[in-house]
Amino acid sequence: MTAIVTDVHYRMSLAIIRDLADAGVSVIACDYADIQKPAGFFSNRIAGRVPLAREGYADGLFALCKQTMEQDGQKPALIPVGAKTLALVSQQRERFAGVSGLLVPKEQDLALLNDKECVANLAQALGIPVPRAYAGAARPVQFPAVVKPVCGEKAGLSAAERYVIARDAQQLERAVAHFTGVTGQRPLIQEYLCGGAAGCSVLAREGKVLASICHERIREYPVSGGPSSCCRKIDAPELLQYAQKITASLGYSGVAMFEFKQGADGAYRLLEVNPRVWGTYPLTRVCGSNFTWLWCLAALGLPLPDFQSGSAAKMAYYPSDLAAMLGYLKRGEVGRFLRGLADFFDPRVKNGLREKGDGKPYRVYLKSLLERGSR
Repeated sequence: MTAIVTDVHYRMSLAIIRDLADAGVSVIACDYADIQKPAGFFSNRIAGRVPLAREGYADGLFALCKQTMEQDGQKPALIPVGAKTLALVSQQRERFAGVSGLLVPKEQDLALLNDKECVANLAQALGIPVPRAYAGAARPVQFPAVVKPVCGEKAGLSAAERYVIARDAQQLERAVAHFTGVTGQRPLIQEYLCGGAAGCSVLAREGKVLASICHERIREYPVSGGPSSCCRKIDAPELLQYAQKITASLGYSGVAMFEFKQGADGAYRLLEVNPRVWGTYPLTRVCGSNFTWLWCLAALGLPLPDFQSGSAAKMAYYPSDLAAMLGYLKRGEVGRFLRGLADFFDPRVKNGLREKGDGKPYRVYLKSLLERGSR
């Protein structure tokens, strides 16, 4: 059995590669040829690495799948990690289904879930709580407020660039002008939620959830609402119920992460849905689940074992979590800094990237961070 894992410069791809290799799958890693030293290319768990030209990328990926199918006598599972590759495969679903096993969202589902306004409307129709939205002059904005583009991913914005917390009218005006200029579309303005953040990650096929893992965000970087730098697995049946409602309503297939945040009342609101591999994906490996294995089998249309959710686990990304600790210290949150430091020295807290026996990808990743920082 062979799996083709794309976009292996993303740190999340390492968990997928290692999971599949552990299950006895032959893993081919591929990425754009102009990406310098993708971390996944340096894993000792892969059977091959294939750089693909950016021009004609779809044809190159199709040819790789077809060649692998002809060599093996069976289709490889195609695991698209990056959003652009996922969109491409979804658009050409029938074509790629002829040479690979797929479990990816329909094109219309991707478009809907990548649109935060559409997600909020769907959630409200299904009785799922969402943040209060400010539209026009109908409802005066209460500060602080969150300003974010309808789909920042399409504009190439990083997670940290996809929102602004406006604390007064001037900041709000600047943020609206900025995102309108970047995306050509007026951004959303929503209430600021001051509570904790959590996520519910699912693997679904035709609306049925096959596997799910919920997590709580412990620290984030940047510390004012950036992506998780440290998280832990939790039981959150309420969040899973919300995720199941949306997947069932769409007949959704593929992986997705539903992001929630608590308001002052402690209740969770749905912020957005990431219909692709998400930033904290390595938690599915750290906790010992068979999430990736189920994805591979489901893509190939093979019988599925029961989902094994694994054990309680906490995961951190370094050096991001070290930067988060310093950020909290600068804000005077000494307690969060000290708890982060304790996690750093706690062997039970797993590094989402570094793994014994396959250490070179982490070293390559660190080196690339240093090189980007120097530039």
